[in-house]
Amino acid sequence: MSISQQASSRRVQTANWNLHYHEVGSGAPVIMLHGSGVGASGWSNFSGNLEELGRHFRVLAVDMPGWGASDACPVDKLDHVAALIEFMDTLGIDKAAMIGNSMGGCTVLRTAVEHPARISHLITMGAPANRQPRLFGAGDGPSEGIKILIEGYRDPTPATMRKLVEIMCFDKAFATDELCAKRAEAANATPAHLANFLAGLPKGWPVPKMAALEDLMKVKVPTLLIHGRDDRVVHYEHSLQLVAAIPDSRLVLMNRCGHWAMIEHAAEFNRLVIDFVQNH
Repeated sequence: MSISQQASSRRVQTANWNLHYHEVGSGAPVIMLHGSGVGASGWSNFSGNLEELGRHFRVLAVDMPGWGASDACPVDKLDHVAALIEFMDTLGIDKAAMIGNSMGGCTVLRTAVEHPARISHLITMGAPANRQPRLFGAGDGPSEGIKILIEGYRDPTPATMRKLVEIMCFDKAFATDELCAKRAEAANATPAHLANFLAGLPKGWPVPKMAALEDLMKVKVPTLLIHGRDDRVVHYEHSLQLVAAIPDSRLVLMNRCGHWAMIEHAAEFNRLVIDFVQNH
């Protein structure tokens, strides 16, 4: 099986959104949600995982409202949990395993709290537990990764994309000329995404609502937390808080790994997901 961006591309009109997504494979549904960041999408986050996971599951990597090829959305009106439930309802998916990177991790955590019957397995990579203590740096400003991420929205050029990819990954070799050019092209494809993101910064960027730790203590969904020890965007201390709060959870902490575990350690990530979904 060989997966291409064009062949796996799909669209669906939900009650409120026109959403773009990639779909491969068959069987039990696994929904993958990307992180924030300029040029982020289901394909940019998970293109290295779709083929292998698609051998075992029906995998759907969604561009959420405000990102990728899906509808634009002002950040202060954004509710990715509601959009996710609409997506599932429209496609007739009652329950799915859910995988979320960073912002996508916030969405699946909230889904487990607010719609526990719709999620069978919860998997996060680099997800924040809350807005403090390390997401916003040692003082009152953003982490160094968040600063570069915001710079990318203000100056979505290949040069800025290089700085972004280099800080997202432990290994700077991932910041190839081709990847940086493609990321810049994707970022500039929908100017409304850039404008809405920047306008939303004072209003709760990038996730207006996050699950409270006291609510996560009631979550019964089997949970796998994956975090890079070298994450310069969201410190791994966040996953330490999450694993302490969620009863049926386990944490894999990867050395020599930044914010994109599914990209930097794709083969290991795929093995972890397959084993966890099939055996828990």
